[in-house]
Parts: sequence; C-alpha cells; structure tokens
Amino acid sequence: MVDISTTYLGMHLKNPLVASASPLSKNLDTVVDLEKVGISAVVMYSLFEEQIIQESLKLDSDLSRGTYSYAEALDYLPDYGMYSIGPESYIDQLRKIKRTLSIPVIGSLNGISTGGWIDYAQKIEQAGADALELNLYDLATDVNLTSNQLEERHINLVRDIRQKVNIPLAVKLSPFYTALPQFASRLVEAGANGLVLFNRFYQPDFDLEELEVVPNLVLSDSNELRLPLRWIAILYGRVQADFALTSGVHSGNGTLKAMMAGASVAMLASELLKNGIGRIPEILAEIETWMVEHEYESIDQMKGSMSQKSVADPAAFERANYMKVLSSY
Repeated sequence: MVDISTTYLGMHLKNPLVASASPLSKNLDTVVDLEKVGISAVVMYSLFEEQIIQESLKLDSDLSRGTYSYAEALDYLPDYGMYSIGPESYIDQLRKIKRTLSIPVIGSLNGISTGGWIDYAQKIEQAGADALELNLYDLATDVNLTSNQLEERHINLVRDIRQKVNIPLAVKLSPFYTALPQFASRLVEAGANGLVLFNRFYQPDFDLEELEVVPNLVLSDSNELRLPLRWIAILYGRVQADFALTSGVHSGNGTLKAMMAGASVAMLASELLKNGIGRIPEILAEIETWMVEHEYESIDQMKGSMSQKSVADPAAFERANYMKVLSSY
C-alpha cells in the first residue's frame, strides 16, 4: 500500500490535493462534499484589502450621516443585521466551515499594503483557521515605483502579518519578480513558512461594441503547470519553506510532477470548476496507480527528486533549456 500523505505548513495531510482559493468555499455544502471525495485541505476564497477598507468607510459614512438631524439619531446604527458586512461574513463562513470539516482550513487574505486591514489576519486565526495564505496580487503601474520599493512593501506586509498571528503563514506570489529566488528567501526571513507558486493574473479584455474594458476570467489548463513547476524545482532545497504548486494542476500526472519538483501539495480549482469535484478521487487513483507501477512507496520518497539540485543536468532549468527548445522545432 503506497503512502500518499504529505506535510504542509506543519500540517499532516492525507494526500497532496488541496482545494485552492476559489468560489467553491463560498458554499458550505460544497466544502463538505470536497472532504467526502478526498480533498486533504481547503483554502478559503480570498478576503480582499479593498473589501475591508470599503466596508470600513461605508460604516463610518453611515454612522456620521444624519447624526445631528434629530435627537433619536444620536444612537442611530446602520441596519447591517448583526454587522454582517462583507469581511464579517467571511469570518462567519470560516467559522462554519471549520466547525463542520475535520480537514485543515486555510484562510486567505489578498492585499498589498500595511495598515489596519491586516488586523483581519488575527480575526482569521481567532475564527479557527489552521493557517493563513497571503495573496500578493500587485500590478505595478506607477512609472516612479522601483522594483526595490515594490518588494520592500511586500516584505513589510509579510513581516507585519507575521507579528499578528501565530498560525503558519504562506505567501502566494506572481512570477513577475526580477530576482525571484532572492525575494523568496527574504519572504521566509520575514516570517513566511510556505510559498504558493503562482497566482494567475486575469487580464482584462476590450468590448469593441460597447468600447469598454471588461473583466475576462479564463480557467487554467495543464500547460500552465510548467511555470510553477520550473520555479519550485529551482527553489527547492535553496529556500527553506514548504512549497505549494498552483495553476495548471488537472491530473494525477500533474500532481506527481509537482511533488518531484519539490512541492508539498498541489492546489487545484479550475479542474474542479470545469469538471466537478468527482475528479478528486479519480486524480488520487491516478497517483496511486502510477506509484505502484513505478515502485514508489511514498510521496516523501519522490519529493524533490526532479529539482534542480537533484537532476543530472541542472542547466535544463536555465538558459540551456531555452536554446534546446528553440533548436528542437
């Protein structure tokens, strides 16, 4: 019997499949079904910095408006129903999911600046989250903002959140950093226990009839696996953190590749949104079948076996690969 268990952020998981942050966690029945079919952990959908700031400003505006209109207004409060504004609804949903599931539940904060909003990291911990994932989705559009300034902002944010919580902290990154290995190392020094590679940037589109810029969500496909696969393979053993591979995980083979690169878990959402959560037991069966056929006893046995520091040709991850690909066509 093969052992497909793994360890991520200090948590022992029954297998390496984790449901990444997505709309799946907005429905309690859905996350219950995810556990039933074999998922090992769930990352909550993200709570955005902008949501918290917007709701705080709205509450302040509502509390101030009409205060001096008449005497009864002095004790006026807006009718939010137990203050069930967006951020608080998130915390409530996290509590419900944590009470219901026996597998780990990871909270998710999406933000880029320090400030009062990061107090919600503590609220997520107090609601019972087993770990926190900080999603650094930051698009630099200011021509005066240097790469050093951008990175320093992110490092300070991680450091500030680390001071707020005691639970494990993972940082979800985009691939768009000038020197990713050095930045990844600095994030770990600032308090990150894990790195999630990579966030997907959803590009806007143009509506030529309405002449508007419109959002356009395109789910991932298996070809997107290669980018995080390469970088986890490069970072494994050099940066002392747990790695989660996300974007492009659609099969057992993709999960196995993630483990061999050095990931502790493979996170998936697009495959479940497109083809249903019934894919989870199918992917787990694919993993076990391959391991039996190739005489692997455990996930730990294969972890990092195809990382840059382990393979016979480390240059395959660098410029040599670029030249080989071009000459192979």
